[in-house]
Amino acid sequence: MDIQRTFEASNKRVTISVRGRFDFALYKAFRESYRDVDTTVREYVVDLRHATSLDSAALGMLLLLREHATSLSATVAIRGAIPEVSRVLDIAKFRSLFHIS
Repeated sequence: MDIQRTFEASNKRVTISVRGRFDFALYKAFRESYRDVDTTVREYVVDLRHATSLDSAALGMLLLLREHATSLSATVAIRGAIPEVSRVLDIAKFRSLFHIS
C-alpha cells in the first residue's frame, strides 16, 4: 500500500496514485498528498489503476479531497478503477460527485 503524488505545474494538476488496499491505513499519507500543494492547482486526479480494494474510509477520504478541491475552485477526477473498485464507487453514487473514467 502506498500513495504517490505527481504535480504537473504546466496544467496545474496533481495526480494521486493509490497502490494496494485503499483504506484507513492510508489516511495520513492520502491527506498529505493534497494538503500541502500549491493553491493554483485546478485539478486533482486520483489514479486507482493499482488499487486492489476500497472501503468506506476511502470513500470518506475522497469526500474530504473533494471538499478541499472545492475550496480552491478545483475539480476531482477518479481514473482507472478496476471493476471491483468501480462497483463500490457506483454503489456509493460517487459518479454524481466526481468525474470518473
